[in-house]
Amino acid sequence: MKLTLITACWNGAAVLKTALDSVLAQTETDYEYWVIDGGSTDGTLDLLKAYEPRFNGRMQWISEPDKGMYDALNKGIARAKGEFIGILNADDYLDGADVLTRVFQAFKRADDAKCDCVFGNVRFVKNFGGRTQRVCFARFWRPWMLQWGYMPPHPAIFIRRHCFQDWGGYVADRAEFRIAADNELLIRFFRCHQMSHRYMPVNTTVMRLGGVSTNGLSARKRLNEEIIKGNRRNGFFCCWPMLLPKYAIKVWEVILPRLGLI
Repeated sequence: MKLTLITACWNGAAVLKTALDSVLAQTETDYEYWVIDGGSTDGTLDLLKAYEPRFNGRMQWISEPDKGMYDALNKGIARAKGEFIGILNADDYLDGADVLTRVFQAFKRADDAKCDCVFGNVRFVKNFGGRTQRVCFARFWRPWMLQWGYMPPHPAIFIRRHCFQDWGGYVADRAEFRIAADNELLIRFFRCHQMSHRYMPVNTTVMRLGGVSTNGLSARKRLNEEIIKGNRRNGFFCCWPMLLPKYAIKVWEVILPRLGLI
């Protein structure tokens, strides 16, 4: 049993170090780590060269022009040798040294090893090591919620490699999906192919606030447009009013951590 972790990056030297350190700190060592760089010019490559020997052969990387983040992730998936695949964004980091251990345990606990996906929670912070601002808590998430614009946190999802081989990767055409190809992929996997899954009560990943999908009203508008497009592309009706309830859930994702309830 091996896990492949993939990071797509481009000119991410200012944040990538925390991601690399969090992977290096894992107590579980049965993994491979692919960093797919889009041709950085800011010192990212020097950072990768410095870190590569510290992984004792578990880390590999390439640097070449690509068509964006989802194209880079597809390149990583095509190179993956692990039975399971997880995504770690360049500006995120794993939430503790036992995350990969707990992912393996979750897959092992799944009935008859037939579970194709496990997912947990994601914490949001303003700065590295800062106070939790929000928790995307996936315990009560169900696949039908994708039609209403609510998905489990993408960085906390781990999927068997054969699912990508059987059902395809991310749509890499930026004219179609610039920031929500992950949502379209999950609609396809969970709704069209009814991917089996289990929730694990683990905060797997810490995300810095201010990502591309939430950075301003124009980004939120495009995100929702792409969510609608992703549903309709896969045969599920979706429209703007259907996306409103997800914001009520997001309010509670902010309130509950401040009350100490999650």
